[in-house]
Amino acid sequence: MRRFLRPGHDPVRERLKRDLFQFNKTVEHGFPHQPSALGYSPFLHLMAIGTRSGAIKLYGAPGVEFMGLHEENNTVMQIHFIPDQCQLVTLLDDNSLHLWSLRQQSGASELREEHRFTLKGPPGSPPSATQITAVLPHSSREVLYLGTESGSIFVVELPSFRVREDRTITSEAVLQRLPEDSCNRRSCELVEALQEHPKNPDQILIGYSRGLIVLWDLQSSKATHHFLGSQQLENLYWQRDGSKFVSCHSDGSYTQWPVSSDNRQPEPLESLVPYGPFPCKAISKIYWQTTRNGLPYIIFQGGMPRASYGDRHSITVIHGSQQTAFDFTSRVIDFFITFSSEPAAEFEDPSALVVLAEEELVVIDLRTAGWPAVQPPYLASLHCSAITCSHHVSNIPLKLWERIISAGSKQNVHYSRMPWPIDGGTNVAPDPPQRDLLLTGHEDGTVRFWDASGVCLHLLYKLSTVRVFLTDADPNDNMNALGEDEWPPLRKVGTFDPYSDDPRLGIQKIYLCKYSGYLAVAGTAGQVLVMELNDEDAEHVVDHAEADLLQDQEGYRWKGHEKLKTRDGPVRFEAGFQPFVLIQCQPPAVVTSLALHSEWKLAAFGTSHGFGLFDHQQKRLVFVKCTLHPSDQLALEGPLSRVKSLKKSLRQSFRRIRRSRVSSRKRRGVSGNASEVQEANAKFDQDALQEMELAPVQRKIEARSAEDSFTGFVRTLYFADTFLRDSSRHCPSLWAGTNGGTVHAFCLRVPPAERRMDEPVRAEQAKEIQLMHRAPVVGILVLDGRGTPLPEPLEVAHDLSKSPDMQGSHQLLVVSEEQLKVFTLPKVSSKLKLKLTALEGCRVRKVTVANFGSCKTDDYSENNLAVLTNLGDIQIISLPLLKLQIRYPCIRKEDVSGIASCVFTKYGQGFYLISPSEFERFSLSTKWLVEPRCVVGAPEATSTNHVHSKSGLGSAARRS
Repeated sequence: MRRFLRPGHDPVRERLKRDLFQFNKTVEHGFPHQPSALGYSPFLHLMAIGTRSGAIKLYGAPGVEFMGLHEENNTVMQIHFIPDQCQLVTLLDDNSLHLWSLRQQSGASELREEHRFTLKGPPGSPPSATQITAVLPHSSREVLYLGTESGSIFVVELPSFRVREDRTITSEAVLQRLPEDSCNRRSCELVEALQEHPKNPDQILIGYSRGLIVLWDLQSSKATHHFLGSQQLENLYWQRDGSKFVSCHSDGSYTQWPVSSDNRQPEPLESLVPYGPFPCKAISKIYWQTTRNGLPYIIFQGGMPRASYGDRHSITVIHGSQQTAFDFTSRVIDFFITFSSEPAAEFEDPSALVVLAEEELVVIDLRTAGWPAVQPPYLASLHCSAITCSHHVSNIPLKLWERIISAGSKQNVHYSRMPWPIDGGTNVAPDPPQRDLLLTGHEDGTVRFWDASGVCLHLLYKLSTVRVFLTDADPNDNMNALGEDEWPPLRKVGTFDPYSDDPRLGIQKIYLCKYSGYLAVAGTAGQVLVMELNDEDAEHVVDHAEADLLQDQEGYRWKGHEKLKTRDGPVRFEAGFQPFVLIQCQPPAVVTSLALHSEWKLAAFGTSHGFGLFDHQQKRLVFVKCTLHPSDQLALEGPLSRVKSLKKSLRQSFRRIRRSRVSSRKRRGVSGNASEVQEANAKFDQDALQEMELAPVQRKIEARSAEDSFTGFVRTLYFADTFLRDSSRHCPSLWAGTNGGTVHAFCLRVPPAERRMDEPVRAEQAKEIQLMHRAPVVGILVLDGRGTPLPEPLEVAHDLSKSPDMQGSHQLLVVSEEQLKVFTLPKVSSKLKLKLTALEGCRVRKVTVANFGSCKTDDYSENNLAVLTNLGDIQIISLPLLKLQIRYPCIRKEDVSGIASCVFTKYGQGFYLISPSEFERFSLSTKWLVEPRCVVGAPEATSTNHVHSKSGLGSAARRS
């Protein structure tokens, strides 16, 4: 009856749980998904990005970042900072305007939405009458000028958003003040651009889409000048002294116009089609920046010859005889220029070009010869090649950290050394308590090492495995090489490259030992590379070994992709992690599990066909074990094969249905006698109740058939020094868990160090455990005599962990998709279990051991299991008693890719992909919390007016 007794409420434990556990989503790492607007405040030195989902993200100095989200989740079209204020206005695609303010609270800044507003026209007017196309925040900080599709310009007060109807500039009023012979009614349709005069705030420049440009005096309500362009207008830009402005047009031309003191019709000073004479694409935006040496910087987007380069995404920079068209691999959303001079200075002297492309942020140093790129300290393009796996390593030793940074710095010699130009705000968050690495594997065969210690996810080093293999692309090809006479002078910039030379190169598993510097990576075509860190470039031969996982199996034929071809002879590698041995699995299926024991110098690997053990010191295969079931035909087709039969999958589905019906008939009984049927049902109910251990709220789970596909799929591998044969002697062991609910345990004999190279490592299977429901095994863990997980290899040798208790009896924890079960060792008898699927209907997707420290005292911490389920919730379960401590909803259950990408850290944090380019970081611990905390103070306001371009400026809100 004790099963029915609920544990009493323990107030001491409840208080302790509050000190240990707390769920927070803290920061989003990476590049915003689907950006739609860009902005920059020269006053605050802040950059803002708006997205199609309605988010606005603000960035300044490294560590200064905020996020805000519109309730409507509409696309952000434009973002504009109010001059000399910590305020901004956003325009959404539903034609609504939103006013946001950066305010300080509790020692940190946060962004709040103050007001929202939708411009409405008179009753019966068409939607185009109030559809906003251009926004101009006036330097008085009191009003916004809103240009519309109808050609009217509305004036709206700030911060109330009250429309000043008496100050509306209608297209009729503009036409009345222009000569009749110079324009017609259609000339004043759709306001394309609004710009304030840089020297006279009472004048604004109005650009209409059909080419008419009007300089309007706000005091006298009349047009002082009008300019007639021959082509459709795209944008305008004032020169700093106000004597000239530049217009850019749909035919790929730009025109420079003088603004004289008299009212005569001005003629253009210069009109050019930079990439003519053939038809060109539109120049959508232009800057004309003055310099002290007299030669201006002319910077514009687009304008490429339509026939030959119409598909290019380019921004051209011209300075004297220098001209470069920067070629981006994704669509350019917008760009802005930062300048080194003060706002009141006579010249701009541009310092950097900041470009927001659809898939990355690119910054170009305009002050250094050759205009090199600047490596951003944040907004990393995580998905420059699609992410295929992740691996987190906590508390990296300083020596390894410095060696990785040194290797990365040698790769970054082509980057500019200029300070990061967007440096607004102050980071007031405490320094990270330790050095953490996040490793991401990519589709193109690369592994990227990210500094995940703090708010900014910064790239430290990139490792490529491509050099080991023969591919179609030569790694020495220079994609940027141009001939001297190349025209247009295109130069590829950015890191985003979604195309892989060969999908078989994709990285599937990563394991890094932070103490020894050994790294193992495994790929899509059965390749496993073991590497070590070298501080210098080196050229050597990579040893090859083949692991045939279908030994002694007849009648199997691999239908998937072939293995990768390797290079013969020595291969030259850059400083960093360099492979010294390649293990090739046969068949060349995806590597599904990987483990490395750097103290024993052993690497274990598993695929859908079996698993093997490799001695990377002697460079020899120790053993392989085939786990393939006779019915596992799908395991022989491979992920890249197209021979999967629809008939076959339908046939298997019908077989499962038929089996379940037959088994249910057997349970009900076959006799027609009603009493016999009742008796059989009663017996079945009694047996089922016993099998369910009298738990009244559990559901009966149908046992999985051994004939289901992929039962031999190896899900997890684990090394442990434990008691496997008897309770008196412990020995090294390897454990493997499969998709069919089988756990294989092998005893290992590793020779002592003095005879390590002379004697072989030997392995012998000691145990095999079959879980009753055949649920996939997702985790294996051995607990020592104190109920503590065994330390990592070399952790005790580096005095970073206590030695495991080898006196008391050890326990084996097997985590399947459906339950957690503890066995005694070495007898492997069941001790206790926690059912998840039967009780809650969820399945385990990820599991790890995490250390949780108390936020009240440094003296207390405990190890618990962090379990992520297919419902997207995270459960914290105590060790070794398997008691549920707390549950948090984390990821939407519909977000299958987010759940699959989740990776936990050793100290109760985690990461998962919320888009192909962004990691969401979360924390389960009260003690380990990495979140932005920063202050944006308003600098002393100046009287100088700032030019605000069409794309606008932006900001964001602090995430709790």
